[in-house]
Amino acid sequence: MANLVNLEAVGKSHGERTLLDGVSLGVGAGERIGVVGLNGGGKTTLLEVLSGISEPDSGRVSWARGLRMRVVTQRTDLPEGGTVRQAVLSDYAAEHEWASEPRIRSIVDGLGIAAIGLDTPTDTLSGGERRRVALAAALVAELDVVVLDEPTNHLDVEGVRWLADHLLARRVSLIVVTHDRWFLDTVCSRTWEVTDGRVEQYEGGYADWIYARAERARKAAAAEEKRRNLARKELAWLQRGAKARTSKPKFRVEAAEALISDVPEPRDTVELTSFAKRRLGKTVLELEDASLSIDERTLLDHVTWRIGPGDRVGIVGVNGSGKTSVLRLLAGETEPETGRRIEGKTVRMAHLRQELDDLPGDLRVLQAVERVASRVSLGKHELSASQLAERLGFGRSRQWTPVRDLSGGERRRLQLVRLLMSEPNVLLLDEPTNDLDIDTLQQLEDLLDGWAGTLVVVSHDRYLVERVCDSVVALFGDGDVTHLPGGIDEYLDRRSAPRTGGTGVGGTGASGSKDRGREAGDEGAGSDRTLTPAEWRAATKELGKLERKLDSLAAKESELHAALAEAATDPDRLMRLNTELKDLRAQKEDLEQRWLETSEALE
Repeated sequence: MANLVNLEAVGKSHGERTLLDGVSLGVGAGERIGVVGLNGGGKTTLLEVLSGISEPDSGRVSWARGLRMRVVTQRTDLPEGGTVRQAVLSDYAAEHEWASEPRIRSIVDGLGIAAIGLDTPTDTLSGGERRRVALAAALVAELDVVVLDEPTNHLDVEGVRWLADHLLARRVSLIVVTHDRWFLDTVCSRTWEVTDGRVEQYEGGYADWIYARAERARKAAAAEEKRRNLARKELAWLQRGAKARTSKPKFRVEAAEALISDVPEPRDTVELTSFAKRRLGKTVLELEDASLSIDERTLLDHVTWRIGPGDRVGIVGVNGSGKTSVLRLLAGETEPETGRRIEGKTVRMAHLRQELDDLPGDLRVLQAVERVASRVSLGKHELSASQLAERLGFGRSRQWTPVRDLSGGERRRLQLVRLLMSEPNVLLLDEPTNDLDIDTLQQLEDLLDGWAGTLVVVSHDRYLVERVCDSVVALFGDGDVTHLPGGIDEYLDRRSAPRTGGTGVGGTGASGSKDRGREAGDEGAGSDRTLTPAEWRAATKELGKLERKLDSLAAKESELHAALAEAATDPDRLMRLNTELKDLRAQKEDLEQRWLETSEALE
């Protein structure tokens, strides 16, 4: 079958820098391709050349006759002087025309367009709202190819899952640049890595790409030692999750498992927590009977929440649920309306905000870092200012760039480097993955693995939250902070089902409710009893049975995805298959939870 898009010996440069050097590749019907690589390495340039936005300097790009293609870039160009309705639903003359189509209604609801307001002028939208409107405008069309540049930015965890499900259910070719590793692994069947002017191609999504990189690094020369260690550590992490253990990656599983056989756990939680207690004492951050409101909307209603030494907490919730406001309350930047905030005497806090703090524009990058400190100790590693800057994406030559000449993403990375150089023992991170490429994210996670302190993260990047946090809490809009033993999967389940009440970490209205924060945070309390030999054998047998069932469900899920793609033009069959898929996922999530509980009991 002929490709829908072909690139033949394409070259493209920016100034003296070659971004694409003789690149030849094609996009077939139904392929879902994830594009990864370093920031500034040519990912966006590749999309622009492939979609015809930008002309190549050399070579040729060709498209199939009559190709229907939409491109959503980070520029978010929308018609001036129009409304959201005109931008998204211009092909529909009347309300009932689009409202009667389940696919269109799903897009309008799934991307939060209805919440923005169809009659809202596009000129008044925020940057995040403009991105969602542009994405919706592309997805409502009947397409052969859709090209997306960082589509998950400005989507919450729920929105990212909706977008993944939507793209999987459509018979459309996809080329997407994203640093969201869960999205890559869930949606993409191929991965393109843009590096040094080339495009390396791999089968599978993020996990398969990591396997390939780890194997490639194993065979590399000594100069690639640092990259190899990072890839091996990341690979070890991928292998340890419940879902990873039941998956069947395509790329040389046995070789990859041999590669990581001697890799320890990503972090020694017991050792780090013990060290954190010595540094921080018993009290770190506490909210007692605290209330907080924004614009007459109650975010916290008499909540008691205790965050202890060494705790690693992820906060999730829909956009606008108040995650940033709660983080500011924890940081002491705002005061509670009732109750009080308590901070331990030995706390040295650092807060990475979404807004860019003032940076010394007259200094060069390295000078701006060294103004904070010349060396930093992160766990067992001591790094110079230059070494830490390099690990977070500032190469040696880039370290001499004036701060005023940095891009927005680079300024945010510099802000993060300066925070880490201050050697905090409490770190509050608000959307730390914004503007970070995958390699830099891996470096950040590696640094946090050896960091002994208390960590609170607000992020829509579920991979990061699951990777660096030991517990997850959610803001459901009920004035409480709800502890989620099942993590983000439990959060999504609760969001998709009618609420019947939750287990908060704070709040009032029940006897002893002010102590619930400590109870919710004591993971495994009362469950560390040693199993008898008979119980251990029964649990081992149950674990094997669950893994076999999960394998069977994974195979059925793949078959359903294929059937959904074939039924894209048959609404009745599509709805029936979608119902089957939802039921299967519910079974799978239940089995995964049982697998996790059984596995923890054995450990």
